[in-house]
Amino acid sequence: MDIILVPGLWLNGSCWDAVVPALEEAGHRARPLTLPGMKSKGASRAGITLRDHVDAVVAAVDEASGPVLLVGHSAGSGIGHAALDARPDRVARAVYIGGFPSPNGSPLLDGLPAENGEVAMPDWAEVGEEANVEDFDDEQLARLYAEAIPVPVRVLTDPVELRDVRRYDVPVTAVCPEYTADDLRGWVDGGAEQLGELAKVRDVEYVDLPGGHWPQLTQPERVAEVILEAAARP
Repeated sequence: MDIILVPGLWLNGSCWDAVVPALEEAGHRARPLTLPGMKSKGASRAGITLRDHVDAVVAAVDEASGPVLLVGHSAGSGIGHAALDARPDRVARAVYIGGFPSPNGSPLLDGLPAENGEVAMPDWAEVGEEANVEDFDDEQLARLYAEAIPVPVRVLTDPVELRDVRRYDVPVTAVCPEYTADDLRGWVDGGAEQLGELAKVRDVEYVDLPGGHWPQLTQPERVAEVILEAAARP
């Protein structure tokens, strides 16, 4: 199976480096994506939009030789879901790690300060999100901040565009790192507005993966196991 790996904000395809070998050893074709403007801190990000990121994922789906397992991390889940909406007949299952699809017309993530058209990674302790990085040691955390790539502001603030209701027929594995599967189910059942899209998906499997928000960096073996389990599901 073709497994397309979509990074979350401030990351590029290299965040999946420790996950890819296990997927390939299992006989799959892994394709970690580096989205437009995210190759490095020095890359040009001028004028890049959410549509550019979604189109890059759609292109990867189109290039796949067979059914696709589409994996998104964090806000990459929203980007991946928008690509799934464009190609619902090509995606066998989606895996959303630490994130979920954004509703039609909503931004991926609004409210973070932008400078010169870019949004830098915040200090998670300063914004009260220590749980995001609870499983990093000091060296890993310093590397995360040092290597974080600013995100084009329009990737975060442009409204998500969803059109094809067949997206709700594509099964989803929702992987829960810094929150639990019971938490996420409760938020969905409670009608949380930002989870309205996930609530409409007809087949959702909830999987606990205790730790921080970036398990592909801190526990890649377990992330690979979860992805392989999803690939094996009908």
